[in-house]
Amino acid sequence: MSLWGTLTGKKPSSSSASPSTPSSSSDPNSRDTAPTTSFTSTPFDPTTAQDVSSFIGAASLPDPSQLHPLAGLNRQTLDYLSLEDSALSDLPGSRSALPSRGWSDDLQYGTGVTYLGALTLGGAYGFAEGLRKSPASAPPKIRLNSVLNSVTRRGPFLGNSAGIIAMVYNGINSTIGHYRGKHDSANSVVAGALSGMLFKSTRGVRPMMISGGLVAGAAGVWAIMRKTLF
Repeated sequence: MSLWGTLTGKKPSSSSASPSTPSSSSDPNSRDTAPTTSFTSTPFDPTTAQDVSSFIGAASLPDPSQLHPLAGLNRQTLDYLSLEDSALSDLPGSRSALPSRGWSDDLQYGTGVTYLGALTLGGAYGFAEGLRKSPASAPPKIRLNSVLNSVTRRGPFLGNSAGIIAMVYNGINSTIGHYRGKHDSANSVVAGALSGMLFKSTRGVRPMMISGGLVAGAAGVWAIMRKTLF
């Protein structure tokens, strides 16, 4: 209805009404027709199925070498990055199951292992000493205090002493091997004797000889064990 028709009250004529949609019955093509195509399932043939090996074969698995972070890099174009490890020591006698890149490896690993081993042994000895010195009838707090005092006294003392001797021993052993051009048992024994004597050099001649003999014997045993077992 227009604005004029609303004001005058006249109804719209039938000609102005919206055209009616054609009846569905007048269109012969609007009727539903049955589909002419039909679906027929194909029977399954088990012989044509693929097994597990078809997708887990060697060709489908990734190459483990390509998983490295530096895989695919051109070594010739990398000037700022060294992709080669440090060469092992080429002195005779240095290649074994315990490889060494030189005096720095011997100094670090030898000193560290010796210090930790002596610290453990000293702590165990202090633990047994603390239990032995405290009476069995003492309260638990007294026994615990005695054990802790013994452990902290024996462990660090033995660990520090062995660490100092090992540091001097590895330095002397590497120096002798550098000038002699080889590593053998003689280097270890001489280095052990010199480091033991230097450790007790302020106590007199007799303590120096005893300490040198003990360390030389320990170095000789280690050299034989390394040659036999490793």
